[in-house]
Amino acid sequence: MNKRLLVLSDTHGSISSLTAVFTWAKGLSPDAAVFLGDGFSDLERAMANAGFSCFWQKVKGNNDVGAPCMDTAVFDFGGHRFFLCHGHRHDLYRGTDRLIAAARDAGAGAALFGHTHIPFLEDANGILLMNPGSVGNPRCHAGATFASIECAAGKPLKPEFWGIDFGGNISPVSVGNAYW
Repeated sequence: MNKRLLVLSDTHGSISSLTAVFTWAKGLSPDAAVFLGDGFSDLERAMANAGFSCFWQKVKGNNDVGAPCMDTAVFDFGGHRFFLCHGHRHDLYRGTDRLIAAARDAGAGAALFGHTHIPFLEDANGILLMNPGSVGNPRCHAGATFASIECAAGKPLKPEFWGIDFGGNISPVSVGNAYW
C-alpha cells in the first residue's frame, strides 16, 4: 500500500505560504508530514488557517529555540526508515559526509534535512539525501519549495518537489532526478 509523506522545512514566519501549502495538501491527503526545523511555531497557526491536520514528526532547527522536540529523529514510515534533522549540526556547507554517517548509524535508507534553504536530491551510495528547500526564505532560482514522497514497502521512494508562487499557487518543480 502506498503512503504519502509531506516534507517541509525553513518556513521562517511565512504563514501565508505555509497556509497555501496546507490548503493544497488537503487534496493530497498525506498520511503523515515531517517538519525539518526553523519555523516550528508557524505550524499550528497555518494548519488552523487551512483547516489541515495529519500525523507529524518534527525536529527543531537552529532558530527554533525552546521548541518541544529533538534535533534529530528516526521515523519509520511506509516500509522505509528516515533519519530527520535540520542539518545545522551536520556541517552541510562542507559536504554531506556527516549526514550520511548519521543516517547509516540510524539504519536509515533516507536522510531528510533542511537548513540550506535549497532543494536537493541525491543518492549517496544507497542513502537518499533530500532537502525540500524553504517554504519561507528560499535561496535558489526555484523559489519557495517543499516536497512529498510516495512510500511503499519494498519499492523505491518517489520524491516530488513542489513550488509556491507569489499568489500561493502550487505546481511541480524539477530538482535533478526526482526518482530514487
